[in-house]
Amino acid sequence: MSNKINRDTIGEISRRAAAKYNDKTAIVFRDKSFSFADLERKACSFANLMLRLGVKKGDKVAINSFNSHHYPISLLGLAKIGAVQVPINFMLNAEEVDYVVTHSGARIFLVEDSLLPVIQSKKNLFKNIKTWGLIPISSPDIPSGFFDLDYEMSAVPADDPEIDVHPEDIVQIPYTSGTESRPKGAMLSHRSLMTQYFSCMIDGQYETQDVSLHGLPLFHCAQLHCFLMPFIYSGAENIILHKADPLEMMRCIEKYKVTHMFAPPTVWIGILNHPKLRDFNLSSLKKAAYGASIMPVEIIKRLTDTFPGLRLWNYYGQTEMGPVATILKPEDQLLKPGSAGKAVVNVETRLMDDDGNFVPVGSVGEIVHRSGQVMTGYLNDPEKSAEAFANGWFHSGDLGKFDEDGYLYVVDRKKDMIKTGGENVASREVEEVIYRHPDVAETAVIGLPDPKWIELVAAVVVLKSGSAATEKDIIDYCKKNLAGFKCPKKIILTDKLPKNPSGKILKRELKEMFAAVN
Repeated sequence: MSNKINRDTIGEISRRAAAKYNDKTAIVFRDKSFSFADLERKACSFANLMLRLGVKKGDKVAINSFNSHHYPISLLGLAKIGAVQVPINFMLNAEEVDYVVTHSGARIFLVEDSLLPVIQSKKNLFKNIKTWGLIPISSPDIPSGFFDLDYEMSAVPADDPEIDVHPEDIVQIPYTSGTESRPKGAMLSHRSLMTQYFSCMIDGQYETQDVSLHGLPLFHCAQLHCFLMPFIYSGAENIILHKADPLEMMRCIEKYKVTHMFAPPTVWIGILNHPKLRDFNLSSLKKAAYGASIMPVEIIKRLTDTFPGLRLWNYYGQTEMGPVATILKPEDQLLKPGSAGKAVVNVETRLMDDDGNFVPVGSVGEIVHRSGQVMTGYLNDPEKSAEAFANGWFHSGDLGKFDEDGYLYVVDRKKDMIKTGGENVASREVEEVIYRHPDVAETAVIGLPDPKWIELVAAVVVLKSGSAATEKDIIDYCKKNLAGFKCPKKIILTDKLPKNPSGKILKRELKEMFAAVN
């Protein structure tokens, strides 16, 4: 029996939005504008093209692209036929891409023209791929062996395909970077994402009249699933940037009168420190979200001073959660500095020790969740799936504590906790202090191997332009504001910090870079 009447799946989002909002602008990308009705037609055309190419329910389609309208269209289109999108980090090399493609079992590969050289140089690696599609963004030239995605979509019907899709079916498999040698594929169902969208819409206070700017990578679940897709569901207008660029973000805020934007603290800092900040009218921006890391209190104060009336939300979670788990709301930003807030409406969050016992208020434990948002499991990895779901909870790998008011504080990743001289030091606590130094633009605190301390607390610091601060200045500042064992014993000054496309600082790379410094 078909579930057409009561179907509640990702593919329904564009259909419902088209019925409600019709000619209202849904997506703007460069010189292209798509109404909600256009979005539904494009999603249906994509779905029908995939069917013509032999894609069946449960089949995987890989997409390797910078941001464009093709990301939500492909997700919606695949959802309509019960197929699965496999988003690929555009920073991966050919061998790394091949691992994801092979592990996922994808047979169709869609690649943006600007990323084609990475793939073509090692095309012989991709034994699994039977059909190659080109996403034409910068160049109209279609190489031999590829089909033109836009052209082929225009040649198929735009009617909604009649495929029986269920909420428990898998719709996307993003691969986590993780700490291990190989990434893991988190299987996200229609139900998990729909449940997560409702959490974001309610606790993030999304409104139909919002204009949301999307500059961070859409292959990452935060930008796609916390913001773009639920904002589409909400009937809001969405501006998609090809790549994250502070100057272009400011231009778009002014041009489109953007009301909402998400970015990690590193990007917000880049905007605040940009020499052309005062050249733009950014007064329309009233809502701002951040995530990936804790926003230093000093930066919160600078943001609210720079953007009068700005309200801030901190999103915390994991890919496996769809990804949001907790949100710190605007009214709590300065009342609960450094907090990840409280569990969103569809999530239950607790803290657990290594023996599977819940820990009391004020004590540190691993952050665990229960929710309809949680992934189904890791693709082809029952062992890791069992570990992640031990004791009937999803284990995040993060350490945290609750205060007496029930607000969650993420102490650190288990892997980022520094054990120095027998004492545990949370890198985030040290970073919070260093960020208050007037000459510091960015910092990351890491543990480096040391014969005396086992791990030595080290801070990698980027100074503000024109600053003459020294390593000693920063160490002295820390000594005034931190317990002695928490103070960095080494300050490493650098021009920039390595980051992933979502703006998250890559501490693993820093540890590798400076392991021999000591």
